Amino acid sequence: MSILPQIVFLIIFAIAGYFLYKRVAYLKRNILLGKSESRNDQPEARWKTMLLVALGQQKMFKRLIPAILHIMIYVAFIVINLEVLEFVIDGLTGSHRIFAPYLGSIYGLAMNVFEVLAIAVLISCIAFLIRRNVLKVPRLVKTELKGWPAMDANLILIIEIVLMVAILTMNATDQLLAERGVEGYVLLNGLFFSDMMQPLFAGLGDTTLVAIERFAWWFHIIGILAFAIYVTYSKHLHIFLAFPNTWYSNLKPKGEIENMPDVTREVNMMLGIPVEDAEAPPAEIARFGAKDINDLSWVNIMNAYSCTECGRCTAECPANITGKKLSPRKIMMDVRDRAEEVGKSIDQGGAGLGDGKSLLGDYITKEELNACTSCNACVEACPVNIDPLSIIIQMRRYVAMEESSTPAQWNAMFQNMETSFSPWKFAPTDRFNWAEQLKNEELK
Repeated sequence: MSILPQIVFLIIFAIAGYFLYKRVAYLKRNILLGKSESRNDQPEARWKTMLLVALGQQKMFKRLIPAILHIMIYVAFIVINLEVLEFVIDGLTGSHRIFAPYLGSIYGLAMNVFEVLAIAVLISCIAFLIRRNVLKVPRLVKTELKGWPAMDANLILIIEIVLMVAILTMNATDQLLAERGVEGYVLLNGLFFSDMMQPLFAGLGDTTLVAIERFAWWFHIIGILAFAIYVTYSKHLHIFLAFPNTWYSNLKPKGEIENMPDVTREVNMMLGIPVEDAEAPPAEIARFGAKDINDLSWVNIMNAYSCTECGRCTAECPANITGKKLSPRKIMMDVRDRAEEVGKSIDQGGAGLGDGKSLLGDYITKEELNACTSCNACVEACPVNIDPLSIIIQMRRYVAMEESSTPAQWNAMFQNMETSFSPWKFAPTDRFNWAEQLKNEELK
C-alpha cells in the first residue's frame, strides 16, 4: 500500500499547525499590547462563571430562537470534533474508520448521532442566513457591519453548510462501497440520513464512488484545518476565546466603577484621609485614562478579540436606541481593528503605536463616548461577558483629565462637585435646608 497519502496528509497537517501557531502567537502579542492587570482572584467564582456562561451558554437564552439555533451548532462543534480525531489518526496511519472494530455497534450509533448533529447544523446555518439576509434582523444590519463583517458572518455559515454536506456525502458513498464488499470499507448497518442520499450515487461504479468518497474525506479534513486557521481572522474567534474571556470576567458588583488607585491615593492625602505609605513619593502617572490601545488593559483587548459581533449590546443600549451615535459593538470592533493595525505595523517593521494614529479620534469619536449613560446594559447583554463600558470610561477619563474637552455642561457639574461636593451649585451647609423647610411646613 502506498504511503503517499499519509505523507501528503502529514505535510498538510504540519503546514496548518505552523500557520495556526503563528497566528495564535500574533494574537497573544496583540492582546499583550495592553497594560498588565491581575484577575486571578475568586477562582471558584471564575470557574463557575466560565462553566455557566461559556460552556453552558447561559446568557444566550435571553433570546430563545437564536439560542436554540446556536446551541445546536455549538453542541455539534464539540461532538463532531471527536470524529475529527479519527480523521487525523486515519490520515496519519492510512487506516479507514480505525475506531469501528473496537467500538462495534456503539460506533454505528455514534455515527448516527454525528449525522443528526450535522443536519442540525445545516438547519441552523440556513436559519441564520435567512435571519441575516432575508429577515434582516435590525441588530444584524447596522452600519458597522457593512462590508467585511457581513461577508465574514455569511461566509462562515456557508463553510459550515459545505462541511456538513461533505460528511454526509462521504458517509453515503462509504456505505455503498461497504455494501458492495469493496475492501477497506466497514458496513455500519444503517446511517439514517446518509442512507437517504445513497440513491444519488447508486448508479455509479466502484471507482467513481471511491473517488467521491476520498474527495469528500480530504475536502472535509482540509476544510476543518483551514477553518481552524480562518477562525483566528474572524469574529468566530469567540469559539475559543469565550472561555478565557469569561474566566477573566469583571466579578465586581454591576455599576461599581473602578477608580484610578494613584489618583485616589493623592486625593485622600489632600483630604487628610490616612493612606498606606504616605511618606512615599507620589507615583508618576504616564496618562490619565486611555487614548490608545496600550493605555487599556490586556483584558480589554482580549474582550475585543472575543467579540461575536452579535449586536445584543447595541440592541440594548439606550443611547443607540434613542438615535445616538454610540454602538457598544462598534467600540469593541474599533479596539480590535486598532490592535490589528498596530500589530501588522510592528510585523512589517513600521512605527507600531507611534504611527500618528490613536484609538481616540481615528476610530472612536468623543460624540460616541459622551453618549454613554454608564448603565451597564451592554455588559449585561453580552453572551460572553465583554465589558465595553470599561473602555468607554477609560477613554472618557482621558478626554476629561488630559484634554479638558468635555462638554461645557459637564465642566460646570465637575466644578460644582469640586467646590460644593454635589452636582448643584449650593453650599454643602445648605444641603439639608429642604428638610428644615419640609419640617416647618408640617408644623404649620
